[in-house]
Amino acid sequence: MDRPLLSITPTTPASTPVPTSGGQKSAEVLRRTARRQTLTRRVRFLVGATITYNVVEAVVALTAGHRADSSALIGFGLDSIVEVSSAAAVAWQFSAREHARREAREHLTLRIIAVSFFALAVYVTVESLRALFGSGEARPSSVGIVLAGLSLLVMPFLSVAQRRAGRELGSVTAVADSQQTLLCTYLSAVLLVGLVLNALVGWTWADPIAGLVIAFIAVKEGRQAWRGEGCCVPDAGLVGTDSGLGGPTGSCGCGDSCCS
Repeated sequence: MDRPLLSITPTTPASTPVPTSGGQKSAEVLRRTARRQTLTRRVRFLVGATITYNVVEAVVALTAGHRADSSALIGFGLDSIVEVSSAAAVAWQFSAREHARREAREHLTLRIIAVSFFALAVYVTVESLRALFGSGEARPSSVGIVLAGLSLLVMPFLSVAQRRAGRELGSVTAVADSQQTLLCTYLSAVLLVGLVLNALVGWTWADPIAGLVIAFIAVKEGRQAWRGEGCCVPDAGLVGTDSGLGGPTGSCGCGDSCCS
């Protein structure tokens, strides 16, 4: 009697499900959202640190400037107040939880930054010309020299950190505010030179000249902020298309140092 043939069907191991393109996109959206939230918190922290430092800086600079009759020191203190208003405007913008609301507030924030620059430039120009052609002469200020040196060390760190976070977020206002913090670095250097020359050589005219340089730089930065040109931001970044992976995908296309 013939035995029935056994049909043996080879078993195939269960195949691992291949993620679909839709799943990849969902994962990428979640990654982008998490990264955006991290950068937003970083910008808030840096803005808070900038406000705190500049409040102290303004009080010290204005007090020392009044005692020494220094238009450059007074201008430096007023610039600190401008930076506080600028940082506060950025903090207001980033206080919104929704990304769309933060973008909607960006235009007004840039206007606030620009107007603050212009107001600073007008006051410092008037005071510097008064000191340059008037009878008053600025006295040496050791407190001003120490303050300018300290700001020359602190401000670049805050500026670079906020600029990087702002560029990755694609936020023009965060980058513009970082440019204003960078301006404080330039102003610190100009102020330090003017105060040292006045203290060591007795060149009292160096103080108002430093003030005029501060006013010129403030006008330049104010115009750029008004036009939204404070510094380039990436074309896509975290808020761009799905093609951008791991940060900014576009090239900012400018040659200034803020793109580095």
